[in-house]
Amino acid sequence: MKEFMLLFRQPSYDYSDVSKEEMAALSRKWQAWWQGIEKQGQLARRGPLLSMEGKVLKPGGVVTDGPFVEIKEKLGSFIVVKAENLEEATTLAHGCPALEQGGSVEVRPLGNPWSKPSAG
Repeated sequence: MKEFMLLFRQPSYDYSDVSKEEMAALSRKWQAWWQGIEKQGQLARRGPLLSMEGKVLKPGGVVTDGPFVEIKEKLGSFIVVKAENLEEATTLAHGCPALEQGGSVEVRPLGNPWSKPSAG
């Protein structure tokens, strides 16, 4: 099996006005979703929740605050899954709670792009 990263992007990341009950329900949805993948033996690892703070270094030494100035969706977290191919990894992304909130899941293969394919 190969490894694929599922990156979770959401248009809004401000949960300051969400009740504790709503946050608990959302947390349960996320947990149920990734635990379902884990029960299938396809969860390689969970990534941490990413901070809203950050810097972006651009050519010429230009530094901007956070990677969020240029994009409309904010990267919140990620998991790494095991799948036979990109299509299977994309299927695992279905049901992600980010999708219910207008977000998206980016699916990318992991590996060493500089390594030569093995012969045979």
